[in-house]
Amino acid sequence: MLEVLLQAEVIAGVATVTLVCVLVLAALLVRTNRQLTALRREHARAFPDSADDVVAVLGRHGAELTEIREDLATIHGNTEHLRELLRRSVSRVGVVRYDAFEDMGGELSFSAALLDEHGDGIVVSAINGRSETRAYGKPVTGGTSEHHLSHEESEALAAAIERRAPSSLPPRTRRRRRAS
Repeated sequence: MLEVLLQAEVIAGVATVTLVCVLVLAALLVRTNRQLTALRREHARAFPDSADDVVAVLGRHGAELTEIREDLATIHGNTEHLRELLRRSVSRVGVVRYDAFEDMGGELSFSAALLDEHGDGIVVSAINGRSETRAYGKPVTGGTSEHHLSHEESEALAAAIERRAPSSLPPRTRRRRRAS
């Protein structure tokens, strides 16, 4: 009988330990379920259009980032190409108007310098007389010309290099020519 009583106490002790373990596991299960619910809520807030798990979403985002990097590299190359084209386009203009002849008024003659970022381009002059207009063009490289530039052409070139607004030469600096 002692033996049966001992077995009953052992069984009761095992049952008590089992019950305590079940209660602890149930509490852990409830806590884990709450954490999982909160995590799903955060996942739904972070990725509202996705039913995938975080790993799949991050993998997709990684692939999208790779595509964006490739697109940026292409855009950067195109931008550099456009910058070089712009450096070679006319971006500096200087214009000087003047009276080329003493008996002609209205500042109808002009010299215009058309240069790119490197200072390369052309100086164009149009000399207006009573019966004719003569036009001249002189190449410019690096902000200078190997051809002789008149005072007006030099002023137009300086205005283009310094990016000054179009101007007229004051009467005292005008060089007068005889009418043709």
